Order: sequence, then C-alpha cells, then structure tokens
Amino acid sequence: MRNFNSSRTSENVLNLLTLTLRLFIGISMLTHGLPKLEKLIANDKIEFMSFLGLGSAITLVLVVFAEVACSVFIILGFLTRFAAIPLMITMLVAFFIVHGPDEYSEKELSLLYFFFYFSILILGAGKYSVDWIFSKKEAVY
Repeated sequence: MRNFNSSRTSENVLNLLTLTLRLFIGISMLTHGLPKLEKLIANDKIEFMSFLGLGSAITLVLVVFAEVACSVFIILGFLTRFAAIPLMITMLVAFFIVHGPDEYSEKELSLLYFFFYFSILILGAGKYSVDWIFSKKEAVY
C-alpha cells in the first residue's frame, strides 16, 4: 500500500483526475450555456449585456461559443488548452464586469470556474482524451 502522506502522484491517478475535472467542469458549464443558446436561437429580442461595444447579439454569440462549444471540447478533451482560454476570459468578464459591483459571495462562482479552467490549461487533457489520441498518431512515423 502506498504511503498516504507521499507527495508523489501516479500518472494513472493524474489522468483520472484530469478526466474527472474535465467532465465535471464541462457538464457544469453546459448548464449555464444551454439556456443562453436557447435564448440565442429563439426569435425573441435579445436582452444581454454588450461587452466592449460589440452589441448584445455578438456578445451573446461569443458567450454561447465559450460556454457551449468550448465546454463540449473540454468534455471530449479536444483542443482542450485552446478551449480553456475563451472560458477563462468569459469568467474574468463575469467576475470583474458582470458581477463587478456585487459582493464576493455573488461572484465567487465565476472565479472558481476561472481557476478550474486555468488548471485545465496547465494540466492539458490527459490520457483519456481526443488530444491524447491525436498526439499518439502524430508521434508514429
């Protein structure tokens, strides 16, 4: 049995951890993104914040891309590090601008998401991912 106090982590455990992190955070963000996608698809008037003067519709499209498409990429482990970047930006905008004047307890979720995505950016997709499959094919000569 391994020493519980050891600071070493096996590669298999790390790969399972990254898979679990990707699945949890990707599915969790989809619960925020899918209602926005429905709002975008509906023929109703779009009422959404305008970021950097882009207009409500374009801002909503960018947020839906991040929260839906990039979340699916993270779940699959496809272009994982690239997919984390738009989500990190979205969470920073949510923290500093959308919830800027709110109390910390109201905006901490966006900061937690940011650090989950930052962890994914640093760790990558891990072994159980589409990225891993493609990297193995590239390595074969």
